[in-house]
Amino acid sequence: MWGERRYGGMKIAEIINYLDYEFHPEYQEDYDNAGFLLGDPMAEATGALVAIDLTEAVAEEAIANGLNLIVTHHPMIFGGVKRITTQNALGRMITRLIKHDICVYAAHTNLDNIKNGVNGILAEKLGLKDCQILKPMEGLHDKNVGAGMIGRLERAMDTEAFLQHVKEVLKVERLRCSPICRETVERVAICGGAGSFLIGDAMKMRADVLLTADMKYHDFQRAEGRIVLCDAGHYETEQFAKEIIYSAISKKFRNFACRISDEGNAYIRLI
Repeated sequence: MWGERRYGGMKIAEIINYLDYEFHPEYQEDYDNAGFLLGDPMAEATGALVAIDLTEAVAEEAIANGLNLIVTHHPMIFGGVKRITTQNALGRMITRLIKHDICVYAAHTNLDNIKNGVNGILAEKLGLKDCQILKPMEGLHDKNVGAGMIGRLERAMDTEAFLQHVKEVLKVERLRCSPICRETVERVAICGGAGSFLIGDAMKMRADVLLTADMKYHDFQRAEGRIVLCDAGHYETEQFAKEIIYSAISKKFRNFACRISDEGNAYIRLI
């Protein structure tokens, strides 16, 4: 179906169709808004820019570089949008994108839920082996679709050493953790982004650590001395989604301009 092809006059629709084929928007959660979000799919593609979030800076980067497709992990339009005006950041951004004929696509919870998605690459970066989905999606026979992932380290590590390893892989200075109740770590559960809903599943699977983000104060109390809960940050645990998206586009459309945005997480700074 997706064999080699000519590249002259390629339409945005062809890239969108391939991203749908690779990232399965049908596996997104009910509350999500992944997929093709903005623009004319029949426009001729001039290039793609990949980012975690679509910010005003990312939009301006696409405009400056003549790229008319932006592919992000987080959807630009998530909740209801009642007004599109230049009086707020979202309205300004949508107005600019439309003026410059830029299309927008997002691969969000569907990219979280497929095995070779956000959690798959996070597991790979951490060196986890024999990985499986932590909480398979209900109603599916395919156990390779669902939330989170669990795997094992090649050999058990001292817990403090493992946490230092996490900091190095994710390039973070600090982690928020429950009390260290395990001397060593071998079985590791992960969930890029907000994953406190998987604490019980990680315990059932006898994970030594659950690495995720967006944990609240009382979430850490649920560790009960049975598991180390580790919050490494939302952007930080999902940052490698950019690599997945970039790789999918650049490997398929080899003569097509695709780049990862120079803009990082614009919403949170550690000072």
